[in-house]
This record gives sequence, C-alpha cells and structure tokens, in this order.
Amino acid sequence: MTRYERGLEKLNEIDGQAGTHVIESLKDIAPDFADLLIEFPFGDIYSRPGLDIQSREIATIAALTAMGNATPQLKVHISAGLNVGLSKEQIIETIMQMAVYAGFPAALNGLFAAKEIFDQ
Repeated sequence: MTRYERGLEKLNEIDGQAGTHVIESLKDIAPDFADLLIEFPFGDIYSRPGLDIQSREIATIAALTAMGNATPQLKVHISAGLNVGLSKEQIIETIMQMAVYAGFPAALNGLFAAKEIFDQ
C-alpha cells in the first residue's frame, strides 16, 4: 500500500466527509498540497503505532486550541474526535486544559468552536 493509499484510508476513518471536503477544496488551487496532506499527516503520522486514534485526536485538538489561530482546522478535528469515539466531555476537558498552557482566550475560542460543532 502506498503512502497516499494508506493516508486516504486513515483520513476517511478519522474525518469522513469533512476530510474529503478539505482535500477537494484544495484540488483547484493546490492539488500537490492536497496530496501532501494525505500522505504526510495521515499516511505517515496518524498511521504510526504507539498511540491510538483517540489519543491522536486529543493531542490534535489540544494543539489546535493552543495555537489560537486555527479555528477551521480545530472544528474539523472536533468533528473527527466525535467520529472516532471521543465524548463531548473529553473534548471539552481537553480544550479547558489548554487554558493553563495557552491562556483563557485560546480556550474560550476552542470552547466556542466546540459548541458550534456540537450544535450541528
């Protein structure tokens, strides 16, 4: 199996339609970047042993919350977290934990992103 095939399989497992939408939205502007998104994060990193998929999504939600400037990607990964079996409570607690390390504004932005996803 190629990196691309492995990555596409993992992307579909994690993100479902949301991941497919992101990839498709890049095809007309940066198709090579869309391929890189499939191959590196999903084909190489998410496919590694050592962490289960839920742990990887918790780490991703934490990192995107802490960044404070990646709300669209955070929303995709909150949806992905739900898709792979994280509870709303786990997602909220992960975001709240970031108030300690990234500050209250970043955590608030993350909580509002989660609320938006949960309300859909």
